[in-house]
Amino acid sequence: MKYVSTRGGQSVALSDAIRRGGAPGGGLYIPHSLPRFEAGAFEPGQPLAGFAETLLAPFFENDPLAEHLPALCATAFDFEVPLVIPDPARPGLRALELFHGPTGAFKDFGTRFLMGALDALGDADDPFTVLVATSGDTGGAAAQAAEGRKGVRLAVLFPRGRVSPFQEHQLTCWNDPVRAFRTDGDFDACQALVKQAFNDEALSRRHRLTSANSINIVRLLPQMVYLAEAALKVWRSSGVMPGLIIPSGNLGHGLAALYARAMGLPIGPIVIATNANDTLHDWSQSGVYRPRPSVQTLANAMDIGAPSNFERLKHLEPDLAAISVERVDDAALSARIRDDHARTGYVWCPHSAIAAEAWHRLPEGAREQRVWIAAATAHPFKFADVVEPLTGSAIAPGKALSSVLARQTRVTDITASLPALSRALDRAFATDFAPAGLTA
Repeated sequence: MKYVSTRGGQSVALSDAIRRGGAPGGGLYIPHSLPRFEAGAFEPGQPLAGFAETLLAPFFENDPLAEHLPALCATAFDFEVPLVIPDPARPGLRALELFHGPTGAFKDFGTRFLMGALDALGDADDPFTVLVATSGDTGGAAAQAAEGRKGVRLAVLFPRGRVSPFQEHQLTCWNDPVRAFRTDGDFDACQALVKQAFNDEALSRRHRLTSANSINIVRLLPQMVYLAEAALKVWRSSGVMPGLIIPSGNLGHGLAALYARAMGLPIGPIVIATNANDTLHDWSQSGVYRPRPSVQTLANAMDIGAPSNFERLKHLEPDLAAISVERVDDAALSARIRDDHARTGYVWCPHSAIAAEAWHRLPEGAREQRVWIAAATAHPFKFADVVEPLTGSAIAPGKALSSVLARQTRVTDITASLPALSRALDRAFATDFAPAGLTA
């Protein structure tokens, strides 16, 4: 399998695409072609790691990482992914709970897979530096996955005042080789800063920069696995292809769903659910893509005004009719959390509540025609400051998130500028992890 840039140029192997993160000139790597699957390719009842190995094998074909694929899948897909019915009176809506991993978010799958791949490709004497901009969950998951590794180190950028208190703790509590940088910009400014760093040839070479955001193709691909497996389960039991509702900010999760459907998995309609950031919704209505500054909302991990993966989406689905985007504002997601808890006791995080609300807005005929799977992307405890006042009850963190709270934190404040980031990286990694040719 070869990978090409969304902006053209020479194709590269998967390992090279992973190392580079983004493609030259600001493009993103995409598979040269997507493999096709029949349902019979997957054994009923097999563990999720085995399902992942089958689904991802074509993407690793003839690459040095192919021999590591079983181990990568075994490590990344080793926790429960229940498909539950939140409201027994409405069995047509299922919640795919993706928050039972070590940092309580769906990002645990892709980041642990990516960090394992980079560690396998890396060198303890000259490690990769993963530079990640986060609106909340990606950075915490990447940091947990990077802690203690030798072939890779991690620099996390996050916006001051734009993540929940628990998220900030989770971003800043990890040991070497992890460093956290708090900036004075929003997530889009952090993301732009990451792109500037990759385009700075000297800085990129000095630190062997690569990305853990979904701009890195091997962060995105594992996200297909649990969506495809859940859809296959529902299709086998009902004979009808389920719909998917995916809360999406940077569009990586939504794109993973679209990839899985394009590969032949039994997936029906896909709804991309967004918050009050209007970019994708307005594009779906008008056909005109207008990036804009992000708006702060209660679903902060989705506060993105310029979703990077739109560039991949254009290559996959040029037809607007194939994509549905539903926009849900803070008032509606709050009402959904409050009302569903009062009626059933089920608790959504703000992002998952957007998916639930999008289901309620479907026409009645569409809701009754098939089962719909809503991606429940994060543990509600991570947003207790939002959720608890709405439900009137405390949320238990669970064992994994409790262990995070017990950790000490450390963070460095920087301005959202390339010179500031360059100095911070040199200071952070010069002593303990000095790349070749760099001294403190």
